[in-house]
Amino acid sequence: MSILDELRTELGAGVLTDTALLEAARADRSGFIADDAPLAVVRAASVQQVQAVMRLATAHRVPVTPRGAGTGLAGGAVSSAGAIVLDLSAMDEIIEIRPDDELAVVQPGVINEQLDIAARAFGLWFAPDPASKAISSIGGNIATGAGGLLCAKYGVTREAVLALAVVLADGRLIRTGHRTVKGVTGYDLTALLTGSEGTLGVIVEATVRLRPLPAGQPVTIGAAFPDVESAAAAASAITAARIRPAVMELIDASALAAILVHLGTEAVRGTPLEPATDAAPVGAFLLVQCDDVAGPVEAKAALEVIIAAGGTGQLAADVDAGERMLAIRRAFHPAMAANGEVLIEDVSVPRSRMAEMFREIDAISRRFGVPIPTVAHAGDGNLHPNFVYDGGDVPQAVWAAADELFRATLRLGGTLTGEHGVGLLKRRWLADELGDDVYALQREIKRVFDPLGILNPGKVFAE
Repeated sequence: MSILDELRTELGAGVLTDTALLEAARADRSGFIADDAPLAVVRAASVQQVQAVMRLATAHRVPVTPRGAGTGLAGGAVSSAGAIVLDLSAMDEIIEIRPDDELAVVQPGVINEQLDIAARAFGLWFAPDPASKAISSIGGNIATGAGGLLCAKYGVTREAVLALAVVLADGRLIRTGHRTVKGVTGYDLTALLTGSEGTLGVIVEATVRLRPLPAGQPVTIGAAFPDVESAAAAASAITAARIRPAVMELIDASALAAILVHLGTEAVRGTPLEPATDAAPVGAFLLVQCDDVAGPVEAKAALEVIIAAGGTGQLAADVDAGERMLAIRRAFHPAMAANGEVLIEDVSVPRSRMAEMFREIDAISRRFGVPIPTVAHAGDGNLHPNFVYDGGDVPQAVWAAADELFRATLRLGGTLTGEHGVGLLKRRWLADELGDDVYALQREIKRVFDPLGILNPGKVFAE
C-alpha cells in the first residue's frame, strides 16, 4: 500500500492533493518558491493524527514539512519535492486560560491576536507581537523564534514559552518544560525546540506566559530626523538613558517614501510627516511608544532625548492618534510588496552600533546599485533591510549585496537573524556565525532528534 493510501486510511478527507493547494505549499511570505510540488498536504485535526503522519513518514522514509499559517519570511515552511506538508492550521483551539497562574495552553494553529483578545477578558495579554500578529499562528511564532515590535521591553517569543508538547520524527509524543514560574530540571529542551524551525519535532501544544495588562493608556511619540544615522543615534541614546519604551521603531527615507505613496498623505496628517512647504525632506522617522504607569514620564524623557539629538518630535494627542502613527510602521511590508517581489532580510546588531549598521547598508546599496529600504526595531537593534526586485528569481546583484550585508553584521558583533529564522534563505551563512565546532554540534543534535533526516530537510543546515 502506498503512503498516500495509508494516510487516507488514517486521516480520510484530511489528505489533500488538489493542485492549487500543492502549489500554494511551494511558497511562504519570504518570496521563495520551491522547484517542485509536494506529494500531499495533510491537514491534521488532532495530536493523534500528527503522530500517525510521522509514524507513516518514518516507515516510508518520506520527508515532512510542518506548516502553520505560511507567514514565515525565511522559507522555513516551503515544501520540498515529494514531501508531506503537515498543515497544523486546523489545530486552533485555546485549550485553557489560567488567570491565577497567568498562562494559557493553546494548539499551534491559534492565531497570535486571537489569544491576545481572549486573554484580555481576564485582564491579561499575550505580549509577543510580530507585525503579522493578525495572521501568524503561535506554533509558527514558536518554531521560528518570532520577535516583533515589543521585544526590547517584553521579550521575544522564547521568553513567553513555558512548555511544549512535541511529536518526534518517529511519532512519539513528548512534553517539555513546566507550568510553574521556576523550573530547571534537566536540559532545557523547551528552549532548544523554540526556534528549531520544524527540524527537531512538530509542535502540537504550547503553554505560554500571559502578562497583566499595562495600567493606563500608552503614550506615543512621532519624530522626524534629517537622516537615519541621527535617528539611530537618538534611539540608542534613549536606551542608554535607561528608558524602556514598549515600542521603538525606525523607518529610513526610502522606506518612508514607499509607505507614503502606499498610504497617501491623509494617513500622515497631524504627524511630523505631514508635508510642509518650508520644511526639509524627512530623512527618517522614529516612533516611540511608552506604556504602563510610568508611560507619561518616560515619554516626556524620551522626547527630550529626541530633541537633543536633532529630531523634531511630538506627542500623539490621544491613543487613536498614536495608533495612526503605528499604522505607518505596519504599512511597511504592504508598501514594499506593492513595488515588486521582496527579499526581506533580518539582522541584529548591538543597539549602540545601529547607526554604523545603517551606514553599512547605505554603502552596500551604493556599491551594488541596489535600493535597500530599511526599517528597524530600534529598541533591540533588529534591522529589516528589504530588497525589492522584479518578479522571478532573486537577481545575483541582490544576493551579492545581501552577502556583504551579513558580513558587515557579523563584523559589528551582530547576528544573521533576530526573529525570522534561518530557513532556506540564510543557511549558506550559518557556519560563518556559529563557527565550525558549534555548527557540527548542532548538526549532531539534529541527528539525535531526527536520525533519518525527514523533518523539514534542507532547512537551517545546507544539505
